[in-house]
Amino acid sequence: MAMSGPSGGIGARRGRGRHRAPMAEINVTPLVDVMLVLLIIFMITAPLLASAVPVDLPESRAKPVETEEQEPVQLSINGDDTLYIGEEVVPEAELPARLDAIAREQAAGDRPRQIMLRADKGLDYGRVMRVMGELNRAGLSRIALVTTGSDGGSDGGSDSAPDAEPAAVTTGSETGQ
Repeated sequence: MAMSGPSGGIGARRGRGRHRAPMAEINVTPLVDVMLVLLIIFMITAPLLASAVPVDLPESRAKPVETEEQEPVQLSINGDDTLYIGEEVVPEAELPARLDAIAREQAAGDRPRQIMLRADKGLDYGRVMRVMGELNRAGLSRIALVTTGSDGGSDGGSDSAPDAEPAAVTTGSETGQ
């Protein structure tokens, strides 16, 4: 009688002790959750990491200038002497008219927008100064020169890539203020 009853006795214990067959299904829910979080992180940070126009900027030990609430105008001169306003290519002949249009747009505002000038370090100094002269002629006097950061102890001959260091903005000119 010890072996009979609702509990099943010793025979039932032996059945529970046996090994179960391995489960052949994989639970992918945690994997999908992690992948969605990573996707969101990359979607947010990717536009912040890439600049619009690839320019090999010179190094500078200047401290970064704080930017304003207003979005600055990005003016870039590429290594092959191509001019960009934002991400749009601007022919040399159209530059004065485009700068005049920018100056007219901001004439109504209380404080003019800042111009961020990004020039390739291999360009001729005169070329950069001609563009700065056009900016000044158009009445755009708040110009900042964008460079890559440099550590204080190097002599300028570092082997690190320019993209590895944060960009610094040095104040150019603020005439008329």
